[in-house]
Amino acid sequence: MKNIAVILSGCGVYDGSEIQEAVLTMLAIAQQGATYRCFAPNIAQHHVINHLTGEVSKDESRNVLVEAARIGRGDVEDLTELYEKEFDAIIFVGGFGVAKNLSTFALDNGNYTVNEQVLTAAKAFAHVEKPAGFMCIAPALLPMIYPAGVKGTIGKDNDTAKLIAAKGLLHIDCEVTDVVVDEAHKIVTTPAYMLADSITEAAVGINKLVKYVLAFSK
Repeated sequence: MKNIAVILSGCGVYDGSEIQEAVLTMLAIAQQGATYRCFAPNIAQHHVINHLTGEVSKDESRNVLVEAARIGRGDVEDLTELYEKEFDAIIFVGGFGVAKNLSTFALDNGNYTVNEQVLTAAKAFAHVEKPAGFMCIAPALLPMIYPAGVKGTIGKDNDTAKLIAAKGLLHIDCEVTDVVVDEAHKIVTTPAYMLADSITEAAVGINKLVKYVLAFSK
């Protein structure tokens, strides 16, 4: 049975992992006959957003790993304990946590960097040519992990795509219900909630992403 590492960035679309994307990913993996383990970095969140009002909770701080455990029903591991030899593939869930906690994309735009723990984990999979999936804004990480010219999509947001393309991503526009596949690097990307208007739309693309990632896993 294939085993997939799922990378989370907190809990909540505006300051962590997009919860529906995370749950859909785990469900798709299980329904397609594989298993998964969830990981997140043990670091402070950039900030905390009140998801009811959209405002920053200025006097509140949270930990990415602790928050991610909300999604994983407590079963989430420290990213430093991720060893690629135990897995067949890796999938990064979207949400603003990718752009605020796993990287500085939301803060630094074209000058963004990626957390060292995240880079180490992702590059370990890339080094041994194991497949990877990236959804929503997570493809922003791709040019930091793979050589220039790696293919991926965040959907159809041209301004955002240009910032990532400047780092080396070959961006391909994509519908929410589809995926972009980079055969050479065994990478699959889908827009998810960069474009989705409903959970059913997001599910179609995520299910395809998981299907292709598992197919690459031999």
